[in-house]
Amino acid sequence: MMQSVRSVATKVAAVIFGFLMLIFVVQLSGIFDSNNNLFSRTTVGKINGQPVNLRNYEAAVQQAIEQRNRAQPGRMSLEEVEQIRNQVWDQFVQQTVLEDQYRKNGITVDQGEVIQALRNDPPREIQNSPEFQTDGKFDLAKYQRWLGSPAAAQVLEPLAAQYREDLRRSKLYGQITADVFLSDASLWQRYRDQKEQVTIQLTAIVPRRVVPDSGITVTPAEVNAYYQAHTDEFKRPRTAYLSYVTLSRATDAADTAAALERAKAVRAEIVGGAPFDEVAKRESSDSATAPKGGDLGEWKKGDMDPAFDKAAFSLPLNTVSEPVLSAFGFHLIQVTSRTGDKAKGRHILIPVELAGAHRDKVDAEADSLDRLATESTDGAALDHIARNMGLKVGAAQPVQEGGRVMVGNAAVPDAGVWAFQKKPGALSDVIETPFALYVFRLDSLHEGGTPRLEAIRGAVEQAVRDQKKLVQAREVAKQYVARLDNGESLADAAKAMSLPSSQFGPFPRINPPLTNPVVVGAAFGLKPGERSGVLETSEGLYVIQVVSRTPADSAQFTKDLDEIRARSVMTAKQERVRNYLQGLRDKAAIVDNRAAVLQANQQAARS
Repeated sequence: MMQSVRSVATKVAAVIFGFLMLIFVVQLSGIFDSNNNLFSRTTVGKINGQPVNLRNYEAAVQQAIEQRNRAQPGRMSLEEVEQIRNQVWDQFVQQTVLEDQYRKNGITVDQGEVIQALRNDPPREIQNSPEFQTDGKFDLAKYQRWLGSPAAAQVLEPLAAQYREDLRRSKLYGQITADVFLSDASLWQRYRDQKEQVTIQLTAIVPRRVVPDSGITVTPAEVNAYYQAHTDEFKRPRTAYLSYVTLSRATDAADTAAALERAKAVRAEIVGGAPFDEVAKRESSDSATAPKGGDLGEWKKGDMDPAFDKAAFSLPLNTVSEPVLSAFGFHLIQVTSRTGDKAKGRHILIPVELAGAHRDKVDAEADSLDRLATESTDGAALDHIARNMGLKVGAAQPVQEGGRVMVGNAAVPDAGVWAFQKKPGALSDVIETPFALYVFRLDSLHEGGTPRLEAIRGAVEQAVRDQKKLVQAREVAKQYVARLDNGESLADAAKAMSLPSSQFGPFPRINPPLTNPVVVGAAFGLKPGERSGVLETSEGLYVIQVVSRTPADSAQFTKDLDEIRARSVMTAKQERVRNYLQGLRDKAAIVDNRAAVLQANQQAARS
């Protein structure tokens, strides 16, 4: 009985957790005290003139972080922490602007409405719970009896708060969507956009491809004039420039051999009689399948790594494969059934990782890197670390605020967030990735705006060059159209002029394979056999011809009209609500001082 009660309580807790954060935001936002008076304590910003208390904002962030850690144990990157901080801030903003709208529109919810909703409209998770099922169907009477039990009393208060907020939102959304109406004509247009399809022949005349750099001359005067006329085009967000040293953690042949030996030993254990699922739970590094005894369920040929698939679709059923090396490590595969291009089975993953003397060597180097970085007090120490450890100081790609630091083709976590919280000369702690360890130095931090011409001369020169190429590409397009006017097909004329020409379709207006709206719009504006003129877009110049068109089925539309109307009205209401909420946020007076407060607190902690 107690197990059943705990199960129900767990399900209810899962239902209300998301809303608990909302309650936390409302009650502890620092906007109002128990007497509905404004707080005057330290704030992280204001929303529509109402201050957001620092202590309570940080408490809400910590609660969200703890919930994430319970759901996904493991170290969080600085990017993930920053994302949670922003999500909590967005919750503060949304709840504040909604509270304004509730007051403005006189929206209230009384206790009777909450009780009625609690009794007759339980959350879906509760409806699906076995404890409230009779003959496989939800039993409302069982649920209502449970509402009077001691177990329910533990969760009724936050559950009632959730219902109260849901009812307020429902009333507000009902008001703003009450006039949503879609005529038969508008429904037909939507239906046609989804069902009507065209096939086109398209020839692309892309300036950068058809005009070589050698054919363009750019003068300093042209570069200066373009820069002066297009300053907004070159605006940049805050940008950080970093140097780094790195210590490789890449595996070598000895590590691969060690992993292979381990995989063979695990296979021998299973062949010797150990249950596959028990060994998988203990040995497999695939966190998604190990708890299930390595069970992969059913997959289609081509879903897995090629080496894995090749073995799985040739392996005798119910036997354990020899170790199979894929991009993820060595697999021991057991296929339990196979039909055509589908298979069911399980596996154990043994990763290739640092081992033995190689691991000891890398660990010792990592300890040295960590010690030297910790002991360092200024940016010059990065060069000292490099000399001591025989490493090279490299330059990372410039990173814009909100982006990730790129070292070659590798994205390094944390460094991008760290850089915009520090002053030039700061040295990072060791940042660990699966393949390397890094220590970064913040060399400089450039504020947002338009850089000086000398700092971006190359980009401005390229813009001038592209502009001149466009002029020449227009001449190429004229020559191409002239060939078409003389009777050549799009494909033949393109071949003669070495231009790319391809057929696309059939495709609808909704989610077409071509993302350029000018091209798609022209495709559905032409009749079969008709050809467009030169379509000039920001991506290049295009000429298209409609090969065929398949109209939408008007008879099927009439048959499905009621269903189409219900679905479309629901979609239109959802879109209205999204636009409404976005509009509230856009109009809100938001002062976000979180970054400055965080930096000030960090400086105070160091002093």
